[in-house]
Amino acid sequence: MKSWLTVCVVAAAVVYGLGSANNEKLGSDGTISFSAPSLDTEETHSSHMPQRLRCDACRAIAFQFKDYLSKAENKRTGKTQLSESEYIDTIEQCCSQEWDQYGLKEVNGMKMISGPGLEEEEKMGMVMLGGPWPGRLYKMCHSYLGEYEEADIYKAYRKNPHFLEEFLCFGKNGDCTKSGQIKKRKSSEKEL
Repeated sequence: MKSWLTVCVVAAAVVYGLGSANNEKLGSDGTISFSAPSLDTEETHSSHMPQRLRCDACRAIAFQFKDYLSKAENKRTGKTQLSESEYIDTIEQCCSQEWDQYGLKEVNGMKMISGPGLEEEEKMGMVMLGGPWPGRLYKMCHSYLGEYEEADIYKAYRKNPHFLEEFLCFGKNGDCTKSGQIKKRKSSEKEL
């Protein structure tokens, strides 16, 4: 039984590409160990989201906007479109949430935001929750409310809920466009 389990763990490690490049170590006894991402000075002390993580953070915020707006519309009976006061309250509640389900994960030597709505959530690794990440997401979400009108965010959502990420993150001045991560998104779309 133990040898079969070891074979399964080793097979899983090969299939999922575990190893030192993924910030994990496969022991000779078939155990897998993960280590927390090491943080640089900016990641440790800055109150703002580091530029290289802003694309992931934007995509997380777009997912949360979509989730909150969808739940608000589903609560309504009959008419699905929210009134102006309802969508403004919903979007503001979204930004004011705890953001504690998001954190930093290191996979293949790259640090990324991980949590609901992001493909990084499914990758094996240790997530560093808490710390500065919820506050940074909170601030970044509220900065979008200063940059965009709630009506524009809701209009983009109503046009197509999946368009919200495109609208916020991949537009002319989007964080994913500015950071050069647009190629990452396009390559992941091809995989779908």
